[in-house]
Amino acid sequence: MVHLTRIYTKTGDDGTTSLGDMSRTSKNDPRLEAYATVDEANSSIGVVLALGDLSEEIRALLVRIQNDLFDVGADLCTPVSDAPAFEPLRVLESQITYLEEQIDKYNSELAQLRSFVLPSGTASASLLHVARTVTRRAERCTWAAIHAFGGGVNPITAKYLNRLSDLLFVLARIANKEIGDQLWVPGANR
Repeated sequence: MVHLTRIYTKTGDDGTTSLGDMSRTSKNDPRLEAYATVDEANSSIGVVLALGDLSEEIRALLVRIQNDLFDVGADLCTPVSDAPAFEPLRVLESQITYLEEQIDKYNSELAQLRSFVLPSGTASASLLHVARTVTRRAERCTWAAIHAFGGGVNPITAKYLNRLSDLLFVLARIANKEIGDQLWVPGANR
């Protein structure tokens, strides 16, 4: 369990921060960039929950995802090692399978796409598209960390973020179901 008794510690005033294994690293470390962007994705989902007009089922799904995103962040901030002092929290394939099940469930309610979807429509859909794009950026940052540290970063975290961005896309389409998707018309304004 996490206990936060002090909000500021001043230990990061020198441009470093602690990873989950208590080692220190630069605040420019690709792992930090990855889990900070995961935090941003989580916050963008919080905005969807605060401002969106969502069913209780989708709200519960998004809250579950917010908890999973903390798992992703914990995983990213704890280097993979052969003999950790404590068993680290790692993202599991079962969490990815759950996202895939949700994608299939909600996508089955939608019409087949004939073009790319413009990120617009209802407020909920637009906010979900913002969360989707932030999640895609978090995935790219995670891949940068994986490439920089090889086996020191769990690649399942990137896979989770990839599926999550797909789910957020599907949920944005669900949020536009009553009004329909606004589709891209290639070269429409030439």
